[in-house]
Amino acid sequence: MNLYFSPLACSMASRIVLYEAGGDADFVRVDTKAGRTTDGDDYAKINPKGLVPALRTDDGEVLTENAAILQYLGERFPQSGLVPTGFNRALMQQWLSFVGTELHAGVFHPLFVPTAGPDAKGFAREHAARNLAYLDSHLDGRDWLLDRFTVADAYLTAVLNWAQFVNLDLAPYPHVAAFLERAKARPSVAKAMGEEAALARPA
Repeated sequence: MNLYFSPLACSMASRIVLYEAGGDADFVRVDTKAGRTTDGDDYAKINPKGLVPALRTDDGEVLTENAAILQYLGERFPQSGLVPTGFNRALMQQWLSFVGTELHAGVFHPLFVPTAGPDAKGFAREHAARNLAYLDSHLDGRDWLLDRFTVADAYLTAVLNWAQFVNLDLAPYPHVAAFLERAKARPSVAKAMGEEAALARPA
């Protein structure tokens, strides 16, 4: 498999899942602004949307969209328990949707985009307060989003890690902050974050 990624982007969740499951892939770095991989390939030919992650399977099929890739990886390594079954699977998908829509797109995207004006950024911070309060309430008395660590927790970890880069204070949400610290203590997360942080540093 080839996993196309950019350091500390949401694609880090897939790296976490691979390490958590004991899986393996060739990690191919993408410069999304230039639209090229480090090998010089035109990334648009791999993912016309130009976004990471993308996954090329061993069969040569290309899969895009974070939630889809995370579930595929979790199912590929069923012994990991990263994708539950039955109703818990629906709950996991509910949280993948929440993280992708309400936090990734609704909060962090406008805070990161330089061209987003003050009104957009202000709305994003209001949106953050509402949704982080909801998440904080859910995590009260819980270690993870479900009864064990799943691919949804990997995605949430990658997204919450961005708070430090946009001056989003998690202190008012102690259960969210504790979740992030708990996740960072997992060997899979520590390894993934360490590797990607090193790649993100200026040369």
